[in-house]
Amino acid sequence: MTDETKPEEKKEKNGKEPQDNLVSTQHSVTIGGKEIKYTVTTGTMVLKEESEKGGDAKNENEGYKPKAEIFFTAYTLERDESIPGAEHRRTRPLTFAFNGGPGSSSVWLHLGVLGPRRVEMGDAGELLPPPYRLIDNDYSLLDSTDLVFIDPVTTGYSRAVEGENPKQFHNFKKDIASVGDFIRLYTTRYNRWVSPKYLAGESYGTTRSAGLSGYLQERHGMYLNGILLISSVLNFQTILFRPGNDLPYIVYIPSYAASAWYHNRLDTDLQKDLHATLKQAEDFAINEYAPALLKGDAMSAEERANIATKLARYTGLSTDYIEQTNLRPEIIRFTKELQRDARRTTGRLDSRFTGIDRDSAGEYWEHDPSMSAIMGPYTATFYDYMRTELNYENDLPYEILSRRVHPWGYQNVENEYLNVAETLRKAMSMNTFLKVFIANGYYDLATPYFATQYTFNQMELDESLRDNYTMTFYEAGHMMYVHIPSLAQLKDDMAKFIESSTNL
Repeated sequence: MTDETKPEEKKEKNGKEPQDNLVSTQHSVTIGGKEIKYTVTTGTMVLKEESEKGGDAKNENEGYKPKAEIFFTAYTLERDESIPGAEHRRTRPLTFAFNGGPGSSSVWLHLGVLGPRRVEMGDAGELLPPPYRLIDNDYSLLDSTDLVFIDPVTTGYSRAVEGENPKQFHNFKKDIASVGDFIRLYTTRYNRWVSPKYLAGESYGTTRSAGLSGYLQERHGMYLNGILLISSVLNFQTILFRPGNDLPYIVYIPSYAASAWYHNRLDTDLQKDLHATLKQAEDFAINEYAPALLKGDAMSAEERANIATKLARYTGLSTDYIEQTNLRPEIIRFTKELQRDARRTTGRLDSRFTGIDRDSAGEYWEHDPSMSAIMGPYTATFYDYMRTELNYENDLPYEILSRRVHPWGYQNVENEYLNVAETLRKAMSMNTFLKVFIANGYYDLATPYFATQYTFNQMELDESLRDNYTMTFYEAGHMMYVHIPSLAQLKDDMAKFIESSTNL
């Protein structure tokens, strides 16, 4: 085992501050029938902040204070020797990608959709048993852009350096700053400032992306070409079920309808066509359900009964159960109730998945069956991939989903809901070339598609900029790429988006 791949030994030998610990390997993959040769650089880069001495420091080490070791995996296309290096950098896009949580590593986007290797795990109803394996990803985005997968502090192999409290990174503002500062550092070290640049985030990673659109632009002067939002949540008021906040109940109705449709829980006329049913559910949510909830207890008995009947019709739940929830079926209750008579639970990340609880009479499930389905395959294949294919060794646990980041801090929005849609609106107004791609899964009960549509409809984006964002929809869940037809379509949609927004 070399000194390069054991940062803890390196610290002991030199007795100084932590050092970058990187390994590079060469590979090839076939994407769309074309062989792609590429370099993978993986490991940790030390993130530093200016010390109090700053510009008065006698040397670089004195002027900067190590704060964290950020783990990343970068994929860069092998340059055609007939193209000058400067031209290659100017024309070759670069995408920084991460997942959400908060507390999630980037493994899902990395080995699920964007990277040149992906997990073979099967899909809802067709899951493969262990042991698991990686296969070449014919749907990788590497043929369109270089890729850098980032694990925020306390996720993956990223850690605060010795002597630094990791809790300082576990909040909205510091997370944005640390990831943004890493992006600046990588872009500088690898001479990519003139490259077309993109962010790709999933789930809370879309929250981070919107926050970064402002931070990178205003703190570092880094203007982006585009942002890819996969399973988006920008306005947390749309997903937090709280007394006095009826918005989630409204925007979740179409996703409840999609889930009930998939499990054949709707009336016969609604089971004929998914898209027609979703259109009806959307109309009901906006034009009937929302005004009714606004009235609250002032609803007449007749109106209340009518709403309960229609809620039951579009959610697949019984009228009695709807009445018992006070016309407000909350998400986790829905996932427990929809298939209760079959002693099955319904997935939250992807409602196509079903699970088994010991107690089918309970109010809440034991686990999310869609998360349980993906955790094992992604964990096993990542550990194997790092050591056997990328030659990177680290004995720390790779924090796939770290609970150590909680409680996550939202001090910047105390007594209100986090809403980074406004940050994105401002960034798009300042950089009118910034384009946004939004991918939605119909069966996603974590970040429902109708909530995302609502968020963008409420952005008050200038009319001249409204064509700068594109929404796409897939018949799958939060991680729509586990469904191969959706993966194929997602790849095609993202590649077209990047091609249309590089401005070359």
